Amino acid sequence: MSKMPKKRKGKLIVQKYGGSSVADVAKIEKAAQRLISYAKKGNRVVAVISAMGDTTDELVCLAKEINPNPSEREMDMLMSTGEQISCSLLAMAIHKRGMGAISFTGPQVGIITDTYHTQAKILKIETDRIKKELIKGSIVIIAGFQGLSTALEITTLGRGGSDLSAVALAVFLKADLCEIYTDVEGIYTADPRVVPEAKKLKSITFDEMLELSSLGAQIMHTRAIEVAKKFNIPIHVRGSFTKEEGTIIMRKTSSIEKPVVRGITLTSNEAKLTLCNVPDKPGIAAHLFNELGCKNINVDMIVQNVSHKRTTDISFTVSKKGLTKALKISKSISKNVGAGEVISDETIAKVSVVGVGMKSHSGVAARCFSILAKNKINIDMISTSEISISCIVKKTAGKKALKVLHKGFKLG
Repeated sequence: MSKMPKKRKGKLIVQKYGGSSVADVAKIEKAAQRLISYAKKGNRVVAVISAMGDTTDELVCLAKEINPNPSEREMDMLMSTGEQISCSLLAMAIHKRGMGAISFTGPQVGIITDTYHTQAKILKIETDRIKKELIKGSIVIIAGFQGLSTALEITTLGRGGSDLSAVALAVFLKADLCEIYTDVEGIYTADPRVVPEAKKLKSITFDEMLELSSLGAQIMHTRAIEVAKKFNIPIHVRGSFTKEEGTIIMRKTSSIEKPVVRGITLTSNEAKLTLCNVPDKPGIAAHLFNELGCKNINVDMIVQNVSHKRTTDISFTVSKKGLTKALKISKSISKNVGAGEVISDETIAKVSVVGVGMKSHSGVAARCFSILAKNKINIDMISTSEISISCIVKKTAGKKALKVLHKGFKLG
């Protein structure tokens, strides 16, 4: 029987707990205690839960043992089970403490998506069932990362999709607060596991966080930030095992003068493809990247060398997940247009410097390149935006590049 007060003076709060936050029984118990503490203050609480610990990785390995190339539909069927386990266990932990709670899958609460398996996009959320349970005084626990497609198939939202589930629910429920609980205490100037002197930020803009996420910071899902920015939903990123304040992601920060650089990221999840000796004719690059786009392969950095002998090399980076498809498409096009061999390289890393302050400060790129050169780190490819500079380096030099840039820009 629920102990929730009848009179609701508190807020509607959406909290997301990542896999590390519910990795074992002890951590599930702590999550239950935190949720109950919010509910006892009169708040209506919705919790979005990831799969326990490394469950998702274990399911992927299991699938690959059965079939090295499993269908995306069956992968969604398999992958959606991890969150269901952690949801039901968390509900049981809350019940044990005398508080009302109910767990749901994404489809059960009407998270409706498009028909793209493994990378589905949320179209709408039917919130009636959630609201009915909140009125009863229950803590509502929802499996993140999943939904039901318009074709009535189970779909998943992509790696880290529980963040997106939480932010989307906050939008559709008109929540007062969206909190993301993770194994670090907020957003740092670099990954504190690699750079111990990294500094926790009190606040960061949506634009900066979006850039950091898209460039490899694994703390937040890129699409979740996009949705939060679109609907202006502030997000509080906090540590699961502390009561300390975390980092607020918001539209504008209170700083009068924006710091030039806010953070440095490193990712080793990309691969580089090079089409050699491509005939220097209009339309070939357009054809190549159009085909990649049609297969839902995201291309990151692109470099086309200047032609001197009526042929050119085209290099670009994709996620390692999309490498097999991208390689197949590239080889087919290379053969059709009479180009040379296609070379792939998985031994690369991308290090990126991010900050809104870069818009109004010159010399950031020169300083970035100088720091890497001084430390004898060779740059293979370069990409820039208004608020970021990214460099492809050898994978073996990735962590060194992250550390020297963090120190060079005095972020510690």
